[in-house]
Amino acid sequence: MDGWQDIGDANLLAPGEHQVVELPGYSVLVVNLQGEYYAVENICPHDGGELGEGLIEQDTVTCPRHGACFSLKNGEVLAPPAFEDLRCFQVRLDAGRLLLAEQPEEGWG
Repeated sequence: MDGWQDIGDANLLAPGEHQVVELPGYSVLVVNLQGEYYAVENICPHDGGELGEGLIEQDTVTCPRHGACFSLKNGEVLAPPAFEDLRCFQVRLDAGRLLLAEQPEEGWG
């Protein structure tokens, strides 16, 4: 599918679980939040920490390096030291497969 990358069987990413997917030019954190899938860039804009190694609670992720916190639903920075929002990527289901947009959504990050 043009513009979309198949990242696997949706059943393999259970609620509360996450995975990091590498796309050309982007590292993306994909999270299953109670059956809804969200994807944000995996690299903290503050100091380059990998968010996939951070604490994921409810619908937020906290950078393991300096504690910046972001919304997984829209990439919004919720706590400093970061001040720049994360880029967001669309995720969709197609015949039980998870598809990830190869480029971030416009207007974010």
